[in-house]
Amino acid sequence: MPIDLRRAQPTRPRLLGSLLGGLALLLVVLTVMVGLRFEPLIDLDKTVADAAYDLSAGHATWIAFLEGVAFWLGPWAMRGVLLVVAVVTFVRRDRRIALWLVAVVVVELVVAPASKWILDRPRPEWTVPLTDIGGYSYPSGHSAAAGMFATTLVLLTIVLTQKGAVRRLLLTAWVLLALVVGADRVLLGVHYVSDVVAGLALGTAVALAAWIGTMWNAVAETPQQAVSTGTGGKRLAVVLNPIKVGDVASFTARLTAWARLADWHEVRWYETTADDPGTSMTEQALSDGADLVIVAGGDGTVRTVCHELARTGVAVGIVPLGTGNLLARNLGIPLHVGDAIDVALNGQDRAIDLVSLEGDDLEPTAFTVMAGLGLDAAIMNNTDDELKKRVGWVAYVVSGVRQFVRYPATRVEISVDDGPFVKHRARTVVIGNVGHLQGGLPLMPDAKVDDGLLDVVVISPSRMTGWVRVAYRVIGKRPRTDGRLDRMTGRTVVLRADRPTARQLDGDAAGEGTELRAEILPGVLLVRVPQDAARA
Repeated sequence: MPIDLRRAQPTRPRLLGSLLGGLALLLVVLTVMVGLRFEPLIDLDKTVADAAYDLSAGHATWIAFLEGVAFWLGPWAMRGVLLVVAVVTFVRRDRRIALWLVAVVVVELVVAPASKWILDRPRPEWTVPLTDIGGYSYPSGHSAAAGMFATTLVLLTIVLTQKGAVRRLLLTAWVLLALVVGADRVLLGVHYVSDVVAGLALGTAVALAAWIGTMWNAVAETPQQAVSTGTGGKRLAVVLNPIKVGDVASFTARLTAWARLADWHEVRWYETTADDPGTSMTEQALSDGADLVIVAGGDGTVRTVCHELARTGVAVGIVPLGTGNLLARNLGIPLHVGDAIDVALNGQDRAIDLVSLEGDDLEPTAFTVMAGLGLDAAIMNNTDDELKKRVGWVAYVVSGVRQFVRYPATRVEISVDDGPFVKHRARTVVIGNVGHLQGGLPLMPDAKVDDGLLDVVVISPSRMTGWVRVAYRVIGKRPRTDGRLDRMTGRTVVLRADRPTARQLDGDAAGEGTELRAEILPGVLLVRVPQDAARA
C-alpha cells in the first residue's frame, strides 16, 4: 500500500522552514569564522582536537574501533543504503519519496565534497597521526553524510510510524548515529569540532531542503476516499482544545483541506475554554445540525464530547492530542494527527459503550475509558502538568514513583450488580470500559468496549514482592485472582472507601471522595474507527 503523503505535511508548517533557515545561518557563520580564522573558534578547535588526540593515542584497539565506525558508517555506505531504499519505494509506487531520496543523495554527493574547496582548510596535524587520510578538513564529509542520513531516517520514521515509544526510540537512535559519526572524526584526529558541526548542519539542510521541495503539495496527490458511513449529510463540526492543538490556524487549514477532499463542504469550528471543556460547544454543534463531530484534544475533551453525543446518533471522530489517549489506543485509532483525521473523515462507525458515573461531591457524568480510586488516582492527580507537556506519559511514571512510596492502602467495599458488599484493603481499584493502558499493558485483558459489561480490578499487594507478582500477572495476562489482584465484571458497580480517597476519571482528577457508582450504557455512542478495527 503506498505511503499516505499527507503525513509529509507537518502540524506546524513553518517549523521546517525555520529549521532550514537556522541551519543555513549556522553554516554561513561558521564558514566566515573559519575563513577569517576567528581566534576564539580556532582556539576552541585546537583545544578539543588536542584533548581528543590524547584520549585516543596509544590505544590500538580503540583506534581500530574508530576506524571501523568510519568505514561502516562512511559516506558511500550511507548513500548506498538510501539509494536501495529509493529503489524499494519506487517499485512500491511511492514515486515522490523515491525522488526525494535520490535528490538528497545526489545533492549531498556534489555539495559536500565541493564545499571543501571553498576554504581548503588543512586537517589537524600530528607528529604521529592516528590514521592515514588526505584531503581538506572543512566541512567533514563523513559528518555531512551522517547528517543527511540521520535526517532522512528521521523524516521516514515520522512518515511511516505512529506516535509512541517505538517512534521516539527510533528518532533517538538516528540522532545518536549522526553524533557518533561526528565524534568519531574528532577522536580519530582528522577533523576539528567546527568541521563536524558544519558537516552535520550541511547534511541536515540538504535533506530538509529536498523534503520541502518535493513534499510541498503532497496533499494534492492524495486519492480522495469516499465517506463510508454516516447520515449522508455533509455538515462537519470540529470541537478543539486550542491548548492541545497548539497552532490552531495551521490545524484548521489542514483539516479543512482534507475535509474538502472527503467531500465535506461545510466545516464549523468550536473551541473549548478553561471553564468549559466541550459541553456547550458540542451542544451548539448538534443544534447547528452537525452530521459528524470531530474532537481534537486530550482525554478530558474527548470524554466531554462523547458524553454529549451519546444517544444522538451523531458519530464522533477522534484526533487524539493528549498524553494518554487511551480511548484512541483501545479502538485502534492512529495517534498520528494526519492518520487520525483520515479515520475521522473516512472511517467506519462503531457503536461502543459509555459508563455513567456518580459519587459524593461529584456531578453526574460519564466516562469512556476508566475511573479509579486510590493509588492510580493519586498518580493522575499529582502529575506535574508542565512535565507532561515536556515528556508525555513519562510524567506519570515520575508521579507514580513518588506516590508508590507514600500512598497507603485504603479499606474499600465493592458491590457488583446490587450484590452484597465485599471488603478489600486495596492500593487501587479501577472500573474499566476498556482494558489496556499505555504501551498495550493489559490491566483488564477481557474488557471490551462494546460488550455491555464493566470490568473491575482490585490491586492489593502488601509488600514489594507482591507488586512484582501483580506486574507479572498483568503483563502475562494470567487469569488467576486472589488477595493481591482480584477481577470482577457486571453492569453496575459501587465502590465505598472508609475515608476520603483520591479519584480519577479517564485520567483527570475527580477530587477526593468516599464513593463511586458506575453503570454501563451499552452501545450508546458512535465512534469513527479504522475499517479493520470496526470489524474486530
